[in-house]
Amino acid sequence: MPGIRIIDFRLDRGQGGSIANDDFEPHDLLAVVTYGKLHIRIGDMPLAATKGDVIYVPAGASCEADKAATAFHEKYVALLSPRANPTGLPLLDDGIARIAKYAPFEWMSDRLRTMHGEWQEGAPYAAVRCEAILLELAAVWSRELQKEPPSPSSLLLTERMKAYIAGHYREKITKDELGAAIGRTPNHAAALFKRSTGQTISEYAHAVRIKTAVYMLKESLLTAGEISEYLGYRDLSYFHRIFKKLTGFPPAHFMNERNPNN
Repeated sequence: MPGIRIIDFRLDRGQGGSIANDDFEPHDLLAVVTYGKLHIRIGDMPLAATKGDVIYVPAGASCEADKAATAFHEKYVALLSPRANPTGLPLLDDGIARIAKYAPFEWMSDRLRTMHGEWQEGAPYAAVRCEAILLELAAVWSRELQKEPPSPSSLLLTERMKAYIAGHYREKITKDELGAAIGRTPNHAAALFKRSTGQTISEYAHAVRIKTAVYMLKESLLTAGEISEYLGYRDLSYFHRIFKKLTGFPPAHFMNERNPNN
């Protein structure tokens, strides 16, 4: 079985945050930019990473951030122990430092948030779960390396479907509705959405609802039941199951982070 070992995993926000590798660093570096822009130099080549970009630098390769040029950004950074045996995944095994953009950004962000929550909480077997999540991500990223990039027309249709979901996420959304929204058959719309985002329509809609729920739990005085009802979850226990599945925590965890000024 392929495997990886995580030495450290963190979330950096702001203009700072270390992202450096050199000949003396005994680890691989894997980072995902989820907001803003990060300027780095890999070897002698200056590069810019923006939202959705995955940065991979194998142990021994030179990489450093240009803090003078870097704007405010958010990124997840994982340090991986060098592996004695190959994982079978090109991204981790071919020894090439690279920056690449991957299509399923929302799904990727959800998995990284879950992973970060697990790593911070440090519950039993958290490291095992985090390594499993990161291995899953690396498998998807390696698969994406072998794909042709989606066409501009496909990306445009996908953005139109996302916009429709953003305006109707509190309702039940079907592939028939999305097909009608972009002028395609329901099955074509569902297949295109899955191919472009890495998520089914239902998975994406749940992610949008739960992201909204997290914000409301932190910033409002509404109860979990009131938020559940607002987001279209009539069954509170179902809302709790979906919430825990996507965030790794129960709603009460985020209610404890509420702004005291509210």
